[in-house]
Amino acid sequence: MLAVAEINYIRHEANSKGDSYSGIGKRLNRDYRTVKKYAELEDFSPEGKPKQYRPSPVMDSVKHIVDEWLLEDFKQKKKFRRTAKRIWDQLKEEFNFTGSDRTVRNYVSQRKKELLNESDKAALPLETKPGSAQVDFGEAPFKYQGEQITLPYLVMSYPSSNAFYFQVFPSQNKECFLEGMKRIFHHMGGVPKRIRFDNLSAAVKKVLPNGERQLTEEFQNFVLHYGFECEFCNPNSGNEKGHVESMVKYVRNNYLLPGLHVLDLDELNQTLWKKAEKDRERKHYEKEELISDLFKEDLNAFLVLPSKEYQCVRYETLKADKYGYIKVEKNFYSTSPRYALNKVLIRISFNTIEILTEEHELVVSHPRLYGQYRKSIKWQPYLNLMAKRPMALKYTSFYEQLPDEWQAYLNTCTSSEKSEALRFLAKVLKDHDFSRITEALTIASEHGHPSVESINQVFYQLINGRGIRPEINPKQSLPRMPEATRGLEQYDQLLKGAELN
Repeated sequence: MLAVAEINYIRHEANSKGDSYSGIGKRLNRDYRTVKKYAELEDFSPEGKPKQYRPSPVMDSVKHIVDEWLLEDFKQKKKFRRTAKRIWDQLKEEFNFTGSDRTVRNYVSQRKKELLNESDKAALPLETKPGSAQVDFGEAPFKYQGEQITLPYLVMSYPSSNAFYFQVFPSQNKECFLEGMKRIFHHMGGVPKRIRFDNLSAAVKKVLPNGERQLTEEFQNFVLHYGFECEFCNPNSGNEKGHVESMVKYVRNNYLLPGLHVLDLDELNQTLWKKAEKDRERKHYEKEELISDLFKEDLNAFLVLPSKEYQCVRYETLKADKYGYIKVEKNFYSTSPRYALNKVLIRISFNTIEILTEEHELVVSHPRLYGQYRKSIKWQPYLNLMAKRPMALKYTSFYEQLPDEWQAYLNTCTSSEKSEALRFLAKVLKDHDFSRITEALTIASEHGHPSVESINQVFYQLINGRGIRPEINPKQSLPRMPEATRGLEQYDQLLKGAELN
């Protein structure tokens, strides 16, 4: 196209002055046809030139294969993806491809951008694409031990297919949040490419002025481990994850009301997988396809699971009080007398509090308590100390927690026997509960007050599968033997026999 100044000159000389096209062309050193074109042009509106498609006979036959490989590779970490050269080599080996290395490189470079939707002209929001998800917590009533309690449940929804999964937890803390997502990932066998969250405290430590988020250390490590992209709603804009907001209500209304009776959360959660999957046997509200079929597209777009499962735990170093108790979130847990007034390493998961040595060996494990000002006591580490003060046994809560058989036995023990019994319990309670130990006590007591050694012997017979040997009852009767008698009569018989000889 000519410069604007030249076009203006041509139109002025030809249309205003009436000069000939050839004369104007000679003065501008332009062809008269060019002068005629711009003098008579009526529409100067901008035009977009469509991209010209140049057929590539060699590459066209394998483009669909390369596309499939690229889509497969997008599910892998970058270091596990094929290079353009490797794709070229593979095409030659498997399909007798005759094109050049450069042809494949150019196509792969261009196609990656298109498949990753890196264009600024993307028409669809990310959350509507297969392979994306949204996450949020909801709350519902449950019945536990005759009382109504409120428990949170984590929902992961998939806007493209309208599918979902959910799991119930005792809290909305970091450990429950990460545990819930991890369970869903491994149950599905894949990881969504992108997940949208609210600014929940389990993930976001602080919303910065520029809109960026300062993530909690645990959540940041979780994201790095599973490799998904995380997106966050603007503050006070829950509508930006409207799909999961709606699904939280849907789950509550259809599966959690009226309040369910719950005895064990793990058992309850195992039943929820099938409920969520059964819900997919209905049509999508807009697409008129089964949700189960649409969810297959989600699964195909998911990232591959990492080889190792993420451990949803955190470590803290806390100082124990003079009794050896540590405090975690307003609840108390026993450690061991040797940690009294000393620092101790704690490993915290959503359902356990574990006391560890510096070498990360387990000292004692507690079920994690939820609520406030509750106490969990594991007496086994304290029994050797208690054995040194056996007379104080009756005044401990450990004594009250003992089975009736052991209370009765210890009441008839001497002070030294109590010490020996407590050392025995300290040893066996590391790996066993009271059921087998009490059975051993019952068997050993059949013939009166047993020694600790007798109880120990019976216990190890039980755990090794031998038990107590039954009395032998022979199948055939033995001949009756004459009764043995005492006295000198037998000698008189011998003497008589001697006189006769």
